[in-house]
Amino acid sequence: MNLHEYQGKEILASFGVRIQRGIVAGSAKDAVAAAKQLTQETGTGWHVIKAQVHAGGRGKGGGVKLAKNLQEVEEIADSIIGMDLVTPQTSAEGKRVHQVLVAEDVYYPGDSEPDEFYMSVLLDRSKGRNMIMYSTEGGMDIEEVAEKTSHLIFHEEVDPSIGLMPFQARRIAFNLGLSGTAFKEMVKFVTALYKAYESSDSSLFEINPVLKTSDDKIMAVDAKVTLDDNALYRHKDYAEMRDLREEDPIEVEAKEAGLNFVNLDGNVGCMVNGAGLAMATMDLIKMAGGEPANFLDVGGTADAKRVETAFRIILKDPNVKAILVNIFGGIVRCDRVAQGIVDAYKNMGDAIQVPIIVRLQGTNAEIAKELIDNSGLAVHSAIEFQEAADKVQEVLK
Repeated sequence: MNLHEYQGKEILASFGVRIQRGIVAGSAKDAVAAAKQLTQETGTGWHVIKAQVHAGGRGKGGGVKLAKNLQEVEEIADSIIGMDLVTPQTSAEGKRVHQVLVAEDVYYPGDSEPDEFYMSVLLDRSKGRNMIMYSTEGGMDIEEVAEKTSHLIFHEEVDPSIGLMPFQARRIAFNLGLSGTAFKEMVKFVTALYKAYESSDSSLFEINPVLKTSDDKIMAVDAKVTLDDNALYRHKDYAEMRDLREEDPIEVEAKEAGLNFVNLDGNVGCMVNGAGLAMATMDLIKMAGGEPANFLDVGGTADAKRVETAFRIILKDPNVKAILVNIFGGIVRCDRVAQGIVDAYKNMGDAIQVPIIVRLQGTNAEIAKELIDNSGLAVHSAIEFQEAADKVQEVLK
């Protein structure tokens, strides 16, 4: 689950990480009120207005601007809220901005070249360890830094069974070229950041930039945070931070129906039970000359209602030219799934205008095939994997 910048900063601050303070606003009027409050609390005269969307590169799309007075705060907030922000990480249509973060200006007057660093904490799946990735080249796209100056990117592996050791935090501060007060502040910053990552069950904490002020304070000026959905039951307060407006509406609908669904860009819809079988089915579609249009795991209770919901969700994608249903009947009986498909097909009527290939294997697979074949519906049945692949290829042609 992705968070907005202001939400990520709230989590960081709760673990003692120094952040650039700000107040979220949903209108230009609220933005002015937020700016006034920040001035009273921090003494800042200038404010940074930041679009709150789940995408990086907001500044490049005009979603981050500096306001030097309250009039500019109102004008900039009014221009950003409601805009469709296009960044390198969005589609060509962009993302609608519903709110902005009014933040204090932390770049002190006279600081011509402030020190900015890049830092992220994530899981290195190949090694089964957490990793802190950092660089002296903050404020830039880390992909560009990796491509042109890879020697400026450092990695610190952390054994999750032990946690971040003090010498590792000191090594990070040293590699960033810090000394004195700034060195000590960076050690505290890294330690608190890792604690926030671990304690919140996150899969990513990315801070770009991490700022060293002229008086040697270290703070997070930005925050990109991704939480592990599987751990949200332990963090009810974090679960409430989900912004459904930022997510694919079809995926949101599928989640509410209890389906594991990911929208893709292909032409063959998939309906499968089990993640492993779903991945194999996507490979099967590729080998048959098609492209998977989605990942959809209906789980172990593929009854008629669930199957019908899955069909309706798949068919919302206009690119779908065929649907492959691939069910292994272990917990669920294949004949029940087949009856569910027949019932769903009849209930939906003319809503289904694409060929459907059904492969049912496992308990009562033969009975299931008879049900499909005798239904009188335009459904192609298969038992073997290769048979299903051949039928996918056939209907696509």
